[in-house]
Amino acid sequence: MQFIEASIDIDAPIHEVWRILSDGDHYADWNPFITVVAGDLQLGARPTLRLAPPGKKAMTFRPRIIDASPSAGLRWQGRLLLPGLCDATHEFRLSAESPRRTRLTQSETFRGILLPMLGSMLEPTRRGFIDMNEALRRRVESLHDSVEQNSARGRTTGA
Repeated sequence: MQFIEASIDIDAPIHEVWRILSDGDHYADWNPFITVVAGDLQLGARPTLRLAPPGKKAMTFRPRIIDASPSAGLRWQGRLLLPGLCDATHEFRLSAESPRRTRLTQSETFRGILLPMLGSMLEPTRRGFIDMNEALRRRVESLHDSVEQNSARGRTTGA
């Protein structure tokens, strides 16, 4: 078994982080790691995803979504050809650090007989997690700041 993980704190409530994370239709607008999502990121779905680890060739696969909610996070399982060759569980966990701050932890657990051949992919994949987490933080915080500023303007102008 191999495990990689990267976390980031985002200055926004969980529901705002979840709204962006679960909207696969717009990943191409902000996500440098998962550049294409064709299909829904909903429980039981099998979307087509395109991952672009830094410095490595992009790959396309169709995992099965096994969790998809703000409380359970987003989790999928994928495999290479047959079960047991190379199976992976990818997870995004959201936890409230405060009412206005969310910790996102992205992780992947790899299993299978082809694991020794994956060694060169683990660090670029972890770097992809870091890049995606940072891009998600920027996206959510910029949208959150815009909402906060518009709300504050409405209070000061009486709108």
